[in-house]
Amino acid sequence: MVEVFKTDVQQPGTANVLIVKLTLLFPGSRVNFDLDDCDRVLRVEGDQLCRDKIAHLLKLNGYFCQELI
Repeated sequence: MVEVFKTDVQQPGTANVLIVKLTLLFPGSRVNFDLDDCDRVLRVEGDQLCRDKIAHLLKLNGYFCQELI
């Protein structure tokens, strides 16, 4: 399963912190940001993902997060 989101994350350091948090929330998942894309794309790949939990985690940390279809 792959979930893809538009975000407003801009700094690589911030992206790295969020990657760690998302990996802890979804062990075994692969998480990355494309900060060069205009949508600052977050991509999460794993077996047991929940898009609502991913968006909630980013929002709790002060970032916009919207699922891309």
